[in-house]
Amino acid sequence: MKKALKLVGSFIIGAVGGFLLATIGVLLFTDIDLAHFLHSLKDTTFSLKGIGVGLFSLSAVIVSLVIHIFIHELGHLICGIATGYRFVSFRIFNIAFIKKEGKLCTKRFSIAGTGGQCLLAPPDRPTEEIPTAIYNLGGVLANIAASLVALPLLFIIENPLISTGITLFIIIGAAIALLNGIPMRIGGIGNDGYNMLLLHKNKYNKELLMLQLKANALAQEGVRPKDMPTEWFQSDREMDYGNTFQIYTILLKAARMLDKYEWESAHILLAETYEHKKEIMQLYANEIACELLFTSLITGREKSVQELYTPELATYINTYRKVMSSKERLLCAIALYKEKETEKAHKIYQNLLKSKDNYLMLGEVASDIAIMEKILNHHI
Repeated sequence: MKKALKLVGSFIIGAVGGFLLATIGVLLFTDIDLAHFLHSLKDTTFSLKGIGVGLFSLSAVIVSLVIHIFIHELGHLICGIATGYRFVSFRIFNIAFIKKEGKLCTKRFSIAGTGGQCLLAPPDRPTEEIPTAIYNLGGVLANIAASLVALPLLFIIENPLISTGITLFIIIGAAIALLNGIPMRIGGIGNDGYNMLLLHKNKYNKELLMLQLKANALAQEGVRPKDMPTEWFQSDREMDYGNTFQIYTILLKAARMLDKYEWESAHILLAETYEHKKEIMQLYANEIACELLFTSLITGREKSVQELYTPELATYINTYRKVMSSKERLLCAIALYKEKETEKAHKIYQNLLKSKDNYLMLGEVASDIAIMEKILNHHI
């Protein structure tokens, strides 16, 4: 019922917004003034036309948004490839394209707060020689270029309706460029401008970004955390818990410990990090909470389990279980250690075995399956 209400509410808001944008379009591209337009709304025929224009404008906004998200990620891809990066994956909303055995195939994957994502592996060169500015700016430049290309059409096309659609396309492009170019966090996730600022402030951040890109590439190719280069996990730098690059390394290190069945070490690392959860962006804080819940279950910390397993975290787990195999591993542990339902745990394991090829991070899936087998065999 809540989803239905949200859908209806979104439609109403969108329709009203579309109508307002259409009104602006009519005033900009016709000879009708505001007073005449408002007076004309009383006429039924005109009102029906107005509703139609409003729906057209709403559709134009949605289509423009989808196109510009695609253009944005394509900009990252083109600029990245042009500066020596290697293609790893290209995602629009929850559809990701990856190269597997030389062929392009699709997977389903999504991250809250992002409409798309282009992941590339960095060139095999010393970190200080790897360019990052063009790769990060590629999306913003592509949105600006697309809007500038569309701009002359306003002076060529005389149809007010089509002109309104083009205007909306230009506005959406400019908005996406600004939202990604001006350094900020959206939904707790740093945008392109924010990442560039982090890279400019600290050269160490560049090393961490390269590490993240390399780890993601290997994970998508099927490499487990325990098999990744050992030097990636050796750092004595002071932690900045507000730095997303550094928090990623903590999660990667914890994943390696779990993959090697070092439950206690992983728990200590995660618990120390989670003490700073208010400083950590929400997505990563949720991920740390999930892995901390897992290690709490494995090591028999019942109080910690009760504190961590909140309705909010349960919702987060179920939301991402279809795109992140670690959530299936966690649900298996919950069934086994908390609910004491061995049959249910085995069923979750079997379901993951059947659907393992549907996941994006194949290395993580292989690790999660191995861990599930370890804890299930321990309970025989």
